[in-house]
Amino acid sequence: MDDDLVTLFRAIDLTGVFANAVLGGVIARREKLDAVGFVTLAVLSGLGGGVLRDTLLQAGTPLALTDAAYLATALAAALVAFLLRIEGRVWDKVWPVLDAVALGCWAVAGAQKTLAVGLGWVPAILLGMITAVGGGAIRDIVLRRVPTVLGGNTLYATCAAVAAAVLVVAHALGQPSVGMVAGLLVGAGLCLLARWRGWILPPADQWSATQVIPRRYRRAGRGVARRIGRARRRPAGPRTPGRTNPDDHSPDDHEGSR
Repeated sequence: MDDDLVTLFRAIDLTGVFANAVLGGVIARREKLDAVGFVTLAVLSGLGGGVLRDTLLQAGTPLALTDAAYLATALAAALVAFLLRIEGRVWDKVWPVLDAVALGCWAVAGAQKTLAVGLGWVPAILLGMITAVGGGAIRDIVLRRVPTVLGGNTLYATCAAVAAAVLVVAHALGQPSVGMVAGLLVGAGLCLLARWRGWILPPADQWSATQVIPRRYRRAGRGVARRIGRARRRPAGPRTPGRTNPDDHSPDDHEGSR
């Protein structure tokens, strides 16, 4: 990969760390936590996904612990969130864009690092997704909340999986650099589009037969089931004396009557 591209992605990566660490600080303010709480949530939000990825890969010390810029960025974001009340229209407009770009960047970076250590495409997509959503999930668990990535929100983990898949396909075609840029743009664009259009995955009840199968087919199916049930429960009637069932005759009897 070109040095310029590496520098660009590192800058985007650190921007994502800062934005998500600030979000951790914003949530810490809502929860009325102290300075330690601000630092904890900021570090978890900004660095948790990458640390979790590197730990699962077992390919050396996590990047957040070897590159001082990552931890320093998260701590700086915690300080900003602690000193300033970050809210308002500007934050509401800027935050979704930074979050979407960070998601795309983290997804392709996680997938690329997984492929670099020799794992296949399934682990690459999985760890790309974990890199993008792991920090927020860990933060929510620490706050004893159901992680927002598990449902009820616009597409997020799905966007990360798509971004990682784009990188995997490009890597298989021998174009990892193109794949990183394309994956970032696809993941970020899909995330922003999902926010704008309100796309969410349907809950379990909407996948049930009562929702998926049209009503007229459900009625027909219930009618057939009732008829089959009545036929199974109906007892066999008594035979009339002097009459025989044609089925009771053996093949030899039929041959002899001809």
